Amino acid sequence: MLYWPRFRFRRGRIVIGDRVSMRSGVMIDAQSGVVEIGDNVSLNDHVVLLGHGGIRIGNDVRIAAASTLVSFDHGFDDPGELIRKQPLRKAAVVIEDDVWIGAGARILAGSHIARGCVIGAGAVLKGATEPYGIYAGAPARLIRKRGERRGQPPDQSGNPV
Repeated sequence: MLYWPRFRFRRGRIVIGDRVSMRSGVMIDAQSGVVEIGDNVSLNDHVVLLGHGGIRIGNDVRIAAASTLVSFDHGFDDPGELIRKQPLRKAAVVIEDDVWIGAGARILAGSHIARGCVIGAGAVLKGATEPYGIYAGAPARLIRKRGERRGQPPDQSGNPV
């Protein structure tokens, strides 16, 4: 069954660049934030973007099927209060240009994915990445830099050799 992309604005805003491809089941929910999508971006089947804290996706980004980007966390510190009644913590998700996010990845509030990164399938990322890094796992960790041979360290400036 084919499901068309769905957009929810509520008190937020969605800005979509040129040549953006959205496959079946994509959900973009700005909530109270702003979701900005650059040019030449592809959102594959069942990608979910939840934008309470804001989401900015750069140009030439590929996001594979069933990936989720969430720009807020639920509060849960007070055990005497229902979780649903505790305040949200909003924190933007930023994805720079030329990034590939693998199938089923989870990008959590406050994450900043640097230019040229690859985030492996099923990875759970929270925090910042290094440019051109390849990250995998849960939690996601730097495996190597693009352009390096396996097991080869970067040069002294940190760039791929």
